[in-house]
Amino acid sequence: MPHAKPPRAISVRFVMLLLAAAVDIGLSSSGRAASDLDRAYRTIAGKKFVDLTHSFAPDTPVWSGFGQARMTPAADPKTREPYTIPKDGFRTTFYEMVGQYGTHVDPPAHFAENGVTMDKIPVKQMILPLVVLDDTRFLAKDPNHAFSVADLMVWEKAHGRVPKGAFAALRTDMYKDWDTNPERFKRSEFPAWSLETVKFLVEKRGVTAIGHESMDTDTTEKMESETYMLQQGHFQIEIMANLDKVPAKGALIVVTWPKVKDGLGFSARAFAILP
Repeated sequence: MPHAKPPRAISVRFVMLLLAAAVDIGLSSSGRAASDLDRAYRTIAGKKFVDLTHSFAPDTPVWSGFGQARMTPAADPKTREPYTIPKDGFRTTFYEMVGQYGTHVDPPAHFAENGVTMDKIPVKQMILPLVVLDDTRFLAKDPNHAFSVADLMVWEKAHGRVPKGAFAALRTDMYKDWDTNPERFKRSEFPAWSLETVKFLVEKRGVTAIGHESMDTDTTEKMESETYMLQQGHFQIEIMANLDKVPAKGALIVVTWPKVKDGLGFSARAFAILP
């Protein structure tokens, strides 16, 4: 008559079987995750991309209170001789400019003493559903139209509710003056957000961030919309481009910036992935 296996041998064998099954499940899950990412990449790679960012230079439009950037060849601090490819095998540039230069990010800390700085904005907020609200239809009668809640309701009737967590961008076509008519781009009155609409998007629609083509969020002397947005803990992107090439709904926005410790703003790179 065969001897029964000791209880310890049975329990060890049972544990080993469980571990083997767990490893197999883990590998299968990893394989599925990799497969999901592969499919997502292939899908995205086949889409059209639209750059939403301006190039910038020393003569780029900027708020007069900041002044123009300076970009000079970086030099050896000992000899003060600029680095060159023939002499040193490389070259680079020394940049002297305000953070809010060109297309840029404004983190909450830009207007809020205890606000989040740009290095602490979660990376998950750097890729978001994008909605583009079109202000251009009002500009023939009102060149400085502030996009209202009533305008937003009309937009939602045509395109559906602004999704929670979205990035809401305001299209005004101001970006077309950036290179061709920079003085006009810097005008003090321009089409922009209304404070009520920014509040509605944050409080009633739960947007993550907003963006616009102008250098400021609105034209009020106290910058009320920008103050509200940033003090509520949301970031914004200013001086965006090419929003007229993006559909009203269905695209994704990817936006990122350098991870400056305790940074209060910096030039950003933004692009849309079209549906």
